[in-house]
Amino acid sequence: MDVLQAHSSELRRIERDLHDGVQARLVAIALRLGVADDTYADDPEAAAALVRRAQVETEDAMTELRTVIHTIYPPVLADQGLAGALATLTARAGVPVRLEVGPLGQVPAAVEAVAYFAATETLANTARHSGATEASIRVARDGALLRMRIADNGIGGAVADRGTGLDGLRRRVAALDGAFKVDSPTGGPTVLTLELSCV
Repeated sequence: MDVLQAHSSELRRIERDLHDGVQARLVAIALRLGVADDTYADDPEAAAALVRRAQVETEDAMTELRTVIHTIYPPVLADQGLAGALATLTARAGVPVRLEVGPLGQVPAAVEAVAYFAATETLANTARHSGATEASIRVARDGALLRMRIADNGIGGAVADRGTGLDGLRRRVAALDGAFKVDSPTGGPTVLTLELSCV
């Protein structure tokens, strides 16, 4: 049930972003161009101004569409692969992070995305809430499984409660029939592990 809910929730989010954002912009552009067409014979300058405005709005719509696409599959993964994306992420983290990347082989795009979002969410939580002075990420293929371990030496107490970022991450992992665990006793450390099938 969690798998279906996670999948449905993600589809609804994407649909909402496209419908309320990009689609609304495209409708406005189409209307503006229609008015420009109707106006052109009587007032070419006004029509030209409408076309220029539509061009700006088209560029805005493209930017918004790229943003939606990036939440589905971050471009850093397409450009650098999982190892490179994690290296870039850890270099910018709010705490020092030790990254260990073992052999990965071919990793499906959906698995790469979940692993990357796991690291992003966890390191953001570490920097904001944990009081940690260091963190680590270890990721490698183990047969058909991609295994990832993310840890920090902070105060602990992290839980994947409903509505939190960790709960959203748990649902992403569940959507791929993966395993997800958070071990974060009061006083720390916090260790997050996940396993995802690559077949």
